[in-house]
Amino acid sequence: MAIISRRRMMCEMTPLFARIAVGVLAVAVACPTTVSAEPTHLMVRAQSVDAKFMGTHTGGVAVTVTDERSGKVLAKGMIKGGTGDTERIMEKAHARWQVISDAETAGYDASLDIEAPTLVRVDARGPMGASAAAITVSSTLWMLPGRNVLGDGLVLTFPGLIITPATTRNPDGTLRIDAQVTMMCGCPITPGGIWDAKDYTVTGYVLDHGHVVATATMHYAGQPSQFTSGDLKIARNRLSVRLVASSNLTPNVGVVETDIGN
Repeated sequence: MAIISRRRMMCEMTPLFARIAVGVLAVAVACPTTVSAEPTHLMVRAQSVDAKFMGTHTGGVAVTVTDERSGKVLAKGMIKGGTGDTERIMEKAHARWQVISDAETAGYDASLDIEAPTLVRVDARGPMGASAAAITVSSTLWMLPGRNVLGDGLVLTFPGLIITPATTRNPDGTLRIDAQVTMMCGCPITPGGIWDAKDYTVTGYVLDHGHVVATATMHYAGQPSQFTSGDLKIARNRLSVRLVASSNLTPNVGVVETDIGN
């Protein structure tokens, strides 16, 4: 009789166990385990074509990282820091996979919260300290959760030159045009230097309502990155100046316009 009672008890409890199991399963389905996004790091750097890294010296570079498919902004920040080691970047040959940046080199470490492989778009604009020279460089790449892109990271290259113009009206009515011309990283142009002055052409155009009325070939003025036109005989008063600097060896070009006034 005891054996029969135990069997009857188990048979009566079986539906109860089944109901409990179904309830647990229902709760599991209704409340799935939350999957946390995994922080993934992407180092972004900006490098001037034929020169060093862009950073704090020229006002930094603004970076926005976006999910290319959804348009969601994943990270925003500034590339800040130094221009890097001149010898390592410009003078020594680079082996494959060799890292040319160091701990002081300008960069932006973007922390991305992604749960799956994500195609991201990186937009970088700079140099922010020289608005007339600022350009935007963009790239897309796949990022995988937990797979950090560090070291040199994603290096975006910036063609161009920074021009800082100045004009002087002399008492005799002549006009002198001066210009400071540097690489996008702020690196100087000098005779016989890494960025040799002979490899650059700087020209000043005097404009009257958009029409060129005088042209001046600028020459090195004796100080790093400084170029001058000498004195120009200009009869008109209200004019503007367009300065164009270009490398004879690379795609680097800079253009800026400024009013002369009276």
